[in-house]
Amino acid sequence: MQITLSALYRYPLKSGQAQVLRHSLVSPEGLALDREWMVATPEGQYITARTHPQLVLVKAEPCDSGITFSAPGMNDIFTPLSAFAMPQQADVWENTFSARSGAQELNHWISAYLEQTAIVMWTGLEPHRRVKNHPDVPIRFVDGYPLLLISEGSLAELNRQARQDFSMLRFRPNLVIRNADAFAEDHWRRIRIGEVIFELVKPCERCVLTIIDPDTAEKSPQQEPLRTLAKFRKFPAGVLFGQNMLARSTGELRLGMAVEIFD
Repeated sequence: MQITLSALYRYPLKSGQAQVLRHSLVSPEGLALDREWMVATPEGQYITARTHPQLVLVKAEPCDSGITFSAPGMNDIFTPLSAFAMPQQADVWENTFSARSGAQELNHWISAYLEQTAIVMWTGLEPHRRVKNHPDVPIRFVDGYPLLLISEGSLAELNRQARQDFSMLRFRPNLVIRNADAFAEDHWRRIRIGEVIFELVKPCERCVLTIIDPDTAEKSPQQEPLRTLAKFRKFPAGVLFGQNMLARSTGELRLGMAVEIFD
């Protein structure tokens, strides 16, 4: 059967709620508007759901002029892009780069939600960060790479071994593919979807973020599905699930597009 693109997700806020897409522009920076905003300490140090699980319930809706945030127990708040007027250093995984802050009302809002002092940062119109070992590739507030791909077959095998039905969103992919064998993506190096060539450059090491239910923000007391993954997907590089990718051009992705495997 033809391998096809079956789901597209973006996360405008790092660690925030996923947006389900039917189509999206993709470029070397990733999917349009993916991880353009990030919660941070006042010094610019990233804050994620690893330490603040309630972030997975924050919904971020960007538009041309700004972004609207909503969260349980909070009034919605719209912030224009012009409010992010202050250049500030950001830090993601000890990678320091220039971004923007200064949206004071939004900072008060996210601080109230997290019950600690925090700010929201924006990458600005052009990201000033690059992928490690790929200095030609710009990235926003992602952990390390602009795109993550997982196959439905890989999740099905995990769920079979765990004897549970875990959501794909626990693993926060951007692209999901159908009709590939479990973990077939481990062996791919270049693929094409539509007119865009992608390079699969590094397996994704999984962490405690996977044990957080994206619908409730509750952590699994049994440390699942990470515990099951560790039984059959543990390698010297860590517990691996999914493949980090680079897009080598810009184009439109739509659900149902064929996936062509080059090597």
